[in-house]
Amino acid sequence: MVRLHLFCMEIEMTLKATPSFCRLMGNIKTVTVMCIMLTTFTVAAKSSDPFSEYGPRTFEVDNKWTAIVAAYEPEIKAIDAAIAKLPDANITKTVTFQGVKYQLGTYKGEPIVIFTTGISVPNAAMTMQMALDYFPIDRVIMMGIAGAISSEFTPGDIAVPARWYFHDESVYINPDAENEGQFVLPDYYEKSLASFLERRKQDPHSPAYENFGFIHPEEMAVIKEGWDSPRQMPYFTASNELLDLTKKAIKKVSPIAMPSGKAIKVKVGGNGVTGSVFLDNAEYRNWVRRVFNADVSEMESAAVAQVCFVNDVDWVVIRSISDLAGGQQGKNVENVFDGIASGTGAKLLLGVLDEVVALPVQ
Repeated sequence: MVRLHLFCMEIEMTLKATPSFCRLMGNIKTVTVMCIMLTTFTVAAKSSDPFSEYGPRTFEVDNKWTAIVAAYEPEIKAIDAAIAKLPDANITKTVTFQGVKYQLGTYKGEPIVIFTTGISVPNAAMTMQMALDYFPIDRVIMMGIAGAISSEFTPGDIAVPARWYFHDESVYINPDAENEGQFVLPDYYEKSLASFLERRKQDPHSPAYENFGFIHPEEMAVIKEGWDSPRQMPYFTASNELLDLTKKAIKKVSPIAMPSGKAIKVKVGGNGVTGSVFLDNAEYRNWVRRVFNADVSEMESAAVAQVCFVNDVDWVVIRSISDLAGGQQGKNVENVFDGIASGTGAKLLLGVLDEVVALPVQ
């Protein structure tokens, strides 16, 4: 509004400086009236909607970006190394917001942004939402390592789950002193548990809930645009299109193998679980398998999935096996295989990106 006022003053002063000032007085009055009207309109517009400057940013971009996401250093190193080898992929700019580094560039003409979420659920949720706020992203492909829950996987194998669950949303409950092996469930949890069990009759992907000692599983409640109130979400489902593109990529990429030459297994579908826990316990691993029918466990994917779900952004997660999540004999070997597993996952990631590039322009 200040700028508009100065603009009007400048017009009036210019007109006064001309020799034909008197003849232009009528024009001056007209311009002055117009300026007053514009000023009044601006003030009225602002007063009618005092919060119009707030809220999510809208990006007017025809070709939105693909976000390539990892959780921590070995994973992002594998992605960067794979991209650096390609003549038609490059990073053109790097920016840092709130301490998070975002690499901006193109992959075979497709605009991309690459970043790490940081380890664990809070970091993943925070950085994923930040990225969607800062950049015109319409799909997310996450790649990283995971611990195998299913015995069908060994280090280097790849899982691309269709559904992701939070395994450690829970209620810690006291034992019932009068009934051995029983627990004193809070009233609200008894009602929730009954509804979970009833829902499982309709949805076979719902968890088969049982307690792990005093730990009783609970669910995330999620709110989304268009919903009147939060809803219980037992899991988040990856985008069908990106799952289909992953299947196509598997058929086209050159065979992915370990450095030893051992061929790896790749599975698209099934379930993955996320929690703020580095899982390395055989009993809990078995419990996760029974309750969630999980193939893999890690610490970020369900958080990324939730943020994408709420923002209506397509997503898929590629997880390469680094360890057995407590199913091994002796010490966990995640530190031995994290780099190797990230490398196998990066190869499939590039295959999926090739399929994304081949999509017709909307």
